[in-house]
Amino acid sequence: MFSIAMTLVFAQESTDGGGLIAFLFPLVILGGLFYVLLILPQRRRQRRMDQMRSEIGVGDEVRTIGGIIGTVVREDGDEFTIDIGGQTMRVVKRAVAERLSDDEDDS
Repeated sequence: MFSIAMTLVFAQESTDGGGLIAFLFPLVILGGLFYVLLILPQRRRQRRMDQMRSEIGVGDEVRTIGGIIGTVVREDGDEFTIDIGGQTMRVVKRAVAERLSDDEDDS
């Protein structure tokens, strides 16, 4: 009788620990999937954009996030001055969406 009661006690204790692991395991898996599917790609995109913006120099044609196309005439800290057809405009570097090149026009 005593051994049956002890067996039930040990069985109950082991299922409580298993319940916690069974609860945390899916959360860990979901957290890992969230990181791999959402956070890593965003970091890669941000790194590519930062690299592209650092490579822009005077004379490059750029498009801003607002759709304005112009040629960089001056770089000053975290700002570009772009020529947009006779007028100049100051924009922050983060507002540059892409650098336009002659290679894109040929294709």
